[in-house]
Amino acid sequence: MSYIIVVINPGATSTKVAYFEDENQVFAENIKHHDEDLSKFERDIDQFEFRINLVKQILEKNGVNLGDLSAVVGRGGPFKPLVSGTYRVNEAMLDDVREGRVQATHISNIGCLLANALARPLGIPAFIVDPVSVDEFEPLAYYSGLPELPRVSLAHALNIKMVAKKYAKEAGKPYENMNLVIAHLGSGISITAHKKGRMVDVNNANDGGPFSPQRTGTLPVTGLMKLCYSGKYSASEMKMKLIKKGGLLAYLETDDMVKIENNIKEGDRKSRECIEAMAYQIGKEIAAMAAVLKGEVDAILITGGLAQSEYLMGLIEPYIKFIAPVKIFPGEDEMEALARGVIRVLGGEEKEQVYS
Repeated sequence: MSYIIVVINPGATSTKVAYFEDENQVFAENIKHHDEDLSKFERDIDQFEFRINLVKQILEKNGVNLGDLSAVVGRGGPFKPLVSGTYRVNEAMLDDVREGRVQATHISNIGCLLANALARPLGIPAFIVDPVSVDEFEPLAYYSGLPELPRVSLAHALNIKMVAKKYAKEAGKPYENMNLVIAHLGSGISITAHKKGRMVDVNNANDGGPFSPQRTGTLPVTGLMKLCYSGKYSASEMKMKLIKKGGLLAYLETDDMVKIENNIKEGDRKSRECIEAMAYQIGKEIAAMAAVLKGEVDAILITGGLAQSEYLMGLIEPYIKFIAPVKIFPGEDEMEALARGVIRVLGGEEKEQVYS
């Protein structure tokens, strides 16, 4: 049976829409938004009408017959902790988003609202797949050192889980029978330990782990405390410094890897050392996740936008190749991951999860 699926991915500065026939992407559009388009909206949820109208315009422009659709899927946001899987959008999920019962504010939270708005009048299901709040931690992983600050599972779960299942298929083994360390390297970095099909540990990219193009990763705690109380920064300015203006951007005033690599080729020692330091920290975190698995690692998988850099991959691999074979899945494709999640449920390969 053939499935026709519309995928909606609301991002901070863009709205992406794709049309799939089974796993084949027929078309995709990425509408960029300028500050003046979005600054008029006080809250993310206030952008709903603006975004759904864009989605409908894109589908109409591409001649999509809505009556042909099998399902609609939206990107899932930082909801409450959830097990991995594909969730049918229901009233409990919609109410949680509308009422702000989520772990963090992010435009991806309205993905379920957009999918539901398109699907419900057609009498077809709406879904979300592997939101960033996938939480399959084992009990020890929640400990941080302060009871008031438990570790939380927030990660690039959508792409990570897709890559895990792709690799398992290539290897001819069920994902549920494998131990994997998977590193998603993007503007933020999520490095995860997978034990027999469950993502049992991960660094929250906003709180710790390696520094990345925009985020600081783990910082010296007492130094951070002094900086926060220095009077130089408000809380919002400090947050921006840590998760939007840290990492490579703080050291090099750019987070563009192509530009940085060109600077290295031209002999820029500072750029070279910063990239080497980032690779060093990524290697350490991968090894830490291997320790979570007690060294029993079938493979190390590296994905995300930074995995397209052969230079960076060449720096990371010497730190980790002693642990297990390393496989690179360059780039990321959230649209494909969303479509695949729905197809697995519609085709009976997976049972849909119930949000409650």
